[in-house]
Amino acid sequence: MPRFFFHIREGVFREIDPVGCEFASLEHAIIDARKAAREILAERIVADEPIDRQQFEITDEKGKVLETVPFRSVLRMN
Repeated sequence: MPRFFFHIREGVFREIDPVGCEFASLEHAIIDARKAAREILAERIVADEPIDRQQFEITDEKGKVLETVPFRSVLRMN
């Protein structure tokens, strides 16, 4: 199975995921990233921290960005 890495981008800052996770496909990795983004957002909201600039950069093992998942994109506003 391919390994994907979920780096967290916040403006110019990038927190590197050194381990990554194996998923059957990029689509499965995106689903997991969206779930993780919701969990991180919940923690940030409770801590009264800003939530407007964070996103996952999902990369392959070579570091190529395959998809971005803005944390705000997982919020349901209605």
